[in-house]
Amino acid sequence: MSQRVLLLPPGMGLDSLGFITGGKTMTRFGLSLVFVTLFSSLAFADSIPDCLKKKGQVLDVNNAQVLDWKAHTKNEYHDRGHVKGQLLQVYSDATNHHHWQVQIGPNDTDTVEVIYNEDFGGVPEVSPGSEIEACGDYITANKQSGFYPPSPDGALVHWVHMTTNANHLGGFLVVDGTLCGQDDSRSK
Repeated sequence: MSQRVLLLPPGMGLDSLGFITGGKTMTRFGLSLVFVTLFSSLAFADSIPDCLKKKGQVLDVNNAQVLDWKAHTKNEYHDRGHVKGQLLQVYSDATNHHHWQVQIGPNDTDTVEVIYNEDFGGVPEVSPGSEIEACGDYITANKQSGFYPPSPDGALVHWVHMTTNANHLGGFLVVDGTLCGQDDSRSK
């Protein structure tokens, strides 16, 4: 059985419960520990939330499922998508929405369009190769649907932001590690 040795600075020791004791040094050490703990928890306040599907179940990244839906479901099929990949192309924007082609699989056609509504906060500058993670509503969009044109990728993930609608699940967007879509500027 190995033993551990704890070396303490002069003037410090252990009390009967094993806590380090000792004058001003301990006070400074204890306060430093409190501040480090407090600020490290604040630094992760914008950590990536869980992607939820109906009934509050957590949805892990489901790139393979999304690609299967894209290949095998009818136009207008809806489900929850949680995709992660690299930005290939930025499509034109005419409606205060970002439209991006994101590669989520190994083949050239393994892409999905991610649509982000800037009413829920800005996004960092993107360029081909940017890492994108999106949680939202998946739609097979390979044909015109009402006044909506087909997606250039045949499928899309949208509503990748918080929700202000109690009857609709929210989502999120992460661009190169930065969480987006959690600011409802419309209510301000």
